[in-house]
Amino acid sequence: MKNIQHLKAYVQMHPDNKMAWYLLGKEYYKNGQHGKANYCFNQSGEVYEAFEHSKVPAEMLREYEDGLLQAGRERDRKRKKIRRALMALILLLLVVIPSAAAPGLVGQWEPAGASAAGDSDVIDPVEVSAIAKPGNSQTPVKSKLAFTAVEGGGASSAGKLLVTMLGGEQTGSKTAVLGMKRQGQWLIWKKRLPLISALEMKSDGAVEYQSFEPAVCNCKPPEHGELAKQAGEWQDAQEEQAVLWSAMKAYQSAKGKLPDSLKDLTGPFPGNWLGGVTPTMKQAFKPLRAAASPGARGNQPEQPAASQAAQGADGSGSGASGGTQGQPFFASPLTIIIDKQTHRLAVVSGSVMLRNYEVGLGGDRTPEGRFAISDKVVNPNGHDNGEFGSRGMQLSDTNYAIHGTNDLNSIGKDESLGCIRMRRGDVEELFALAPKGTKVEISRGVLPAELLMPKERFSPATSENQTNPHKKYHWLN
Repeated sequence: MKNIQHLKAYVQMHPDNKMAWYLLGKEYYKNGQHGKANYCFNQSGEVYEAFEHSKVPAEMLREYEDGLLQAGRERDRKRKKIRRALMALILLLLVVIPSAAAPGLVGQWEPAGASAAGDSDVIDPVEVSAIAKPGNSQTPVKSKLAFTAVEGGGASSAGKLLVTMLGGEQTGSKTAVLGMKRQGQWLIWKKRLPLISALEMKSDGAVEYQSFEPAVCNCKPPEHGELAKQAGEWQDAQEEQAVLWSAMKAYQSAKGKLPDSLKDLTGPFPGNWLGGVTPTMKQAFKPLRAAASPGARGNQPEQPAASQAAQGADGSGSGASGGTQGQPFFASPLTIIIDKQTHRLAVVSGSVMLRNYEVGLGGDRTPEGRFAISDKVVNPNGHDNGEFGSRGMQLSDTNYAIHGTNDLNSIGKDESLGCIRMRRGDVEELFALAPKGTKVEISRGVLPAELLMPKERFSPATSENQTNPHKKYHWLN
């Protein structure tokens, strides 16, 4: 019965939300109150038809209903706090200035909205129209478009997104949802992820759900070529922001403060935290710096990437924030994971994998553990075709490094003295993706064998000198 009360309260505040009417009707129906259920179903209109006769996942409905109930409980808690505070204030006034206190004031006072849930079991139509928002016109409003990515076919994730939109009261907003496939504990971030659905919060508070998967909506989805194009551009921007965000976090960890400008991250060696920058990264610096500042929402202590990936299959601990509250989509800094069993090197953010390369290792000579990139060097020892190739990234204060090689046949094998060897195209992209200070985890049995590399590599413009002619490296090639 408590669920019914919370849903009734929500419908009173949002009489145009047909989904809420539908869920209230479902609650009445479960309790055997079929007459009241039918009244609510009639109020829900086309939502009833859509959800009763389509394949919209039941789990999504449960997530939506949980969000409504949670919002109702939170509202009740706030009302109780306000009621107690006002009562204390009135008592204080009675004590301090008793001559101004009218007899019986405390007993007659009731805060506005204290009986919003009402005593009847179903909302009276007159009651609903009386609390409808004044001037609520049906004039179309162009929605603000946003994007996010979740596990493909994950109704739970879509439901949570719907609850977030509902809780934030972001009217006039539309979110397009991209789907990521799962491989073991990892969500796979590929170029041009498929669109799976769109959620739109109308200006009148109603929420529309559109699936782009024929098997889910049991329909022919609308044409969405332009939306898919915009989604691809959003993906590119998120990768670039992830690199910049990771560099800012690494700089903050090392220096005790955030960089004041992009120049702090793009100096010549050894100040080359970033391997290069793009126009998107230049534009994103100020807003990302604000999001990384102390006190900004979403700043939480980091966990090892493998631990984040193992937290669950529903997107929890994924390291992806959806880009809300000023945070980038990839909220967890990029991490490099090396798997000695599969000879793979992956770039991940939380449980989302962005790249997965084949590498050469040294078997037992390659150490396991956690490291960080301490040096990023272009053309180690003055050569781009020597034993270390065109790029080198030293692991902490050791003689081990991730670098290129002039022995391509050793890739996928255990022939090095302990270092991690990569093909030229792979190591040059990794150099651009992984800032100085990036965490590196070496272990066994954590990465899939399937490679993950885009046709168009990430290759930002470089300007400053990133060579180090003053040092000869003796890495254990």
